[in-house]
Amino acid sequence: MQKGGGAVESAGSFFAYPAARDRVALAEGERPRFWVTIDTEEDFDWSAPFARTGYRLDSVPALADCQAYFDRAAVQPIYLVDWPIVGDDRAVGILGAARAAGRCEIGAQLHPWVTPPHDEDVNAFNSYTGNLPVDLQRAKMAALHAAIRDRFGLAPTVYRAGRYGLGADTAEMLAELGFRCDTSVRAGFDYRSGHGPDYRAASLHPWRVRTNGGAVLEVPVTTLFGGLLGRVGPGLYHRFARPGSRAGAALARFGLVERIALTPEGIPAERACRAIDIAVDLRLPVLTFSFHSPSLQPGNTPYVRSSADLGRFYRWWDIVLDHLARRGVEATTAAGILAMADAKAVTV
Repeated sequence: MQKGGGAVESAGSFFAYPAARDRVALAEGERPRFWVTIDTEEDFDWSAPFARTGYRLDSVPALADCQAYFDRAAVQPIYLVDWPIVGDDRAVGILGAARAAGRCEIGAQLHPWVTPPHDEDVNAFNSYTGNLPVDLQRAKMAALHAAIRDRFGLAPTVYRAGRYGLGADTAEMLAELGFRCDTSVRAGFDYRSGHGPDYRAASLHPWRVRTNGGAVLEVPVTTLFGGLLGRVGPGLYHRFARPGSRAGAALARFGLVERIALTPEGIPAERACRAIDIAVDLRLPVLTFSFHSPSLQPGNTPYVRSSADLGRFYRWWDIVLDHLARRGVEATTAAGILAMADAKAVTV
């Protein structure tokens, strides 16, 4: 993968193209899998400046309804919990009981502005962990890792950077802390206009990032491009659909190219089903679905404003899970993905 200027960085960084030996692909006759990743976090005003205080945790009880839904669907989601969630006894009770029963997994999500140590200014630039000084990044990661271990009784092995904010040194630090998997790369997105990373050229396949502390498996958040222009569509989309422009919507409206993230937040179910079909045709080994836990309660995010919206949120999952089943794409977990990758590992 290339960072802003286009230079390919050295091995050990999430901003380096994966070598062929490190790319995870399906074997002949093997079917793709999917997992559900939930950014499990505090409630805050997405349109307001970042702040260390003033957030709420009103949506925490809705985690129980979410878990009950995925229990019925025979899906084990992974809750990527951040600092305020780890400190909430209700969240630990709900998610800890489900994890102990083997009904979900727990990973880490780092929102730097609410995670100690609080040694940086709170602003948009510093909201991406990868922009912070390396020692401060490491300290925040270590604090969150230890808190999850102490509160849930099991050290997390999966990490997601809040706002997808990886840095050049993140892989090395994750390996040192014992993380085995990262899922911060949001393939097909460019966050440079807000001081963040550029993931336009990211692989849709998982890949291993080799560090001095061991390998970390990157499992990107899945984004597909559909439309009449097929494989040339992404290049056209990135050329014209710049922040603040309406070009992306126009390209989709005329059926030329559309960017489809696998999420119930802002993506209609029928488009997500088209993306699943594209992913199956591309033989992607893992489809990563994601959403934010505040969407489980009306009024917290732009995507779920009312009880009717919440009903549509769960109906989205009904439709998408049914389509996945019909396409033979089975649910998996972080543990299952890591086992699959280990089985395909090439030793050198």
